[in-house]
Amino acid sequence: MKIVAVCGAGVGTSGILKVNAERALARLEIEADVTASDIASLATTAADAQIILTSPELVDRIPPTWADIVVVQSYVDLAEIEQKLFDALG
Repeated sequence: MKIVAVCGAGVGTSGILKVNAERALARLEIEADVTASDIASLATTAADAQIILTSPELVDRIPPTWADIVVVQSYVDLAEIEQKLFDALG
């Protein structure tokens, strides 16, 4: 499974979200390849992704995709990320 964490520049906040998503997935005992990306590269980096993690302000900038878009309010709230990934993965 591939998950892409997205922010505007693909460096800072997407890196934080990536690390916290990996922690949440470990707690859920789910294996996945989590990468960080900027919004401009998303069409390429998320072409085969099952989930895109992002903030509310970037949702409208995500190109058409088959991936589930999971909106995270706080990139540092591990409980929120864990619950949203659990819900998205069924």
